[in-house]
Amino acid sequence: MTRLLGPEGCPWDVRQSHADLRSALIEETCEVLEALDTGDMEALKEELGDLLISIFAHCEMARQAGHFTFEDVFAQVTGKLIGRHPHVFGGLVVDGEHQVLQNWEQIKATELAAKGRTRAGTLDGVPPELPALAAAQKMGKRAARTGFNWTDIDQVWAKINEELDELRAAAASGEPGHIAEEFGDTLFVLTRLAAWLQIDAELALRDANQKFRRRFSQLEATVAAQGHQMHALSLDELIRLWQTVK
Repeated sequence: MTRLLGPEGCPWDVRQSHADLRSALIEETCEVLEALDTGDMEALKEELGDLLISIFAHCEMARQAGHFTFEDVFAQVTGKLIGRHPHVFGGLVVDGEHQVLQNWEQIKATELAAKGRTRAGTLDGVPPELPALAAAQKMGKRAARTGFNWTDIDQVWAKINEELDELRAAAASGEPGHIAEEFGDTLFVLTRLAAWLQIDAELALRDANQKFRRRFSQLEATVAAQGHQMHALSLDELIRLWQTVK
């Protein structure tokens, strides 16, 4: 990477900036997630390497600019991992995962204070770049840690039913802004249900997307094998074939 970005390096690489490489970082991360979703270890090995290229590139750009080196990145993250796991690298005794998470938040707050920074509120620090579903889940969990949470799962189900009723009423009104608002509220509460059910809403939806992609592709292949086109079949025929695929 030092050679690629050096004076005799690649003409394309040497004119890139941190900002220029943002899209590549997102793309490589998504390809890592795809490999994880499919369970393809050979692809995961390759995609992790591609992601590492992005990390090396940013580090080399920073080194050339005099900001930090790759070794600095390693040193910082090593210190962070050790400092945030005193129950592993120190003598602290914890009673279960809940206490680990509590300690984690306290340690992070201490780290921020040492840098002269504080969080304005509980939700400060949730990256705005996160996918909306993942961000909703993270904000809901943070709020719950303050006590802003239902006392039992029945209350969550009741809230979902309430939001669905409001969504139906909004849909009947035909006002697009109101419909979108109520739809968003429903999705948000569903992420809270996911927390109560101890599942990751983002991962669950990713799995559902993969399942739909797989089944729909099989449906298209089945229709083509029968010498038909999708739009030429009735909905009842497509549903019958869909059930067969399932």
